[in-house]
Amino acid sequence: MKIAVITGASSGMGREFVYALDKQFKYDEIWVIARRKDRLEALQEGASARIRAISLDLTERASIDELSKMLKEEAPEIKTLVNASGFGRFEAFENVPLDDYYKMIDLNCSAYVGVTYACLPYLKSGSEIYQLDSLSSFQPVPYINVYGATKAFVLSFSRALNVELKKRGIKCMAVCPGWVKTEFFDHAVTDESVITYYNKIWTPEQVIARALKDMKRGRDVSVLGFSIRAQVLATKLLPHKLVMRIWCKQQKKL
Repeated sequence: MKIAVITGASSGMGREFVYALDKQFKYDEIWVIARRKDRLEALQEGASARIRAISLDLTERASIDELSKMLKEEAPEIKTLVNASGFGRFEAFENVPLDDYYKMIDLNCSAYVGVTYACLPYLKSGSEIYQLDSLSSFQPVPYINVYGATKAFVLSFSRALNVELKKRGIKCMAVCPGWVKTEFFDHAVTDESVITYYNKIWTPEQVIARALKDMKRGRDVSVLGFSIRAQVLATKLLPHKLVMRIWCKQQKKL
């Protein structure tokens, strides 16, 4: 049985990955993972492959164990793994409850490691891993600092893993978009005065289309848009102190 495994599939980028991959490839099943099972089950209406809705809270280690157990019982071939779970809070550090940060780290970092680890024995030569990341991964970002730090982890983890897996013929890529209009913003931006400048907002479909092309090209990082790629280059060339100052000036924080 050939399958795709997609986390964070109940909304946003995860949900759009379900539909995009279903159109591009033929799977026997697509295993979709999130907490809201009703939303996962609703994905079947727009998909041709059989959708297996798996309700798990990936902030809990027991959920990774449950996924590992299911994979061992079914022993599928995982053609595609997409880690798209996660959330952020755009706010001054001290204004966010500490428990939110712990959950953010668990979902944005630990869950990626756990799900990837659980799935890896079932990936074969030609399999692909998409790790949903962010433009925030390339620089320290005041007022998004913990979220940005989790995404820096994902970038480093994904690129290094891609090198390790080359001998097995498996590709791993970090998908690093700029601003994308999804439900993510409904939870991340609770105070509209914190983030006031958005240079460009992309659609999930645009980000995913670019990611699919970049995966075929063998890239380990996917960044959509010339202006965004130029911004990434600038973060590599300029001192991060200056990069952060520019960001704060854009957001009227100086």
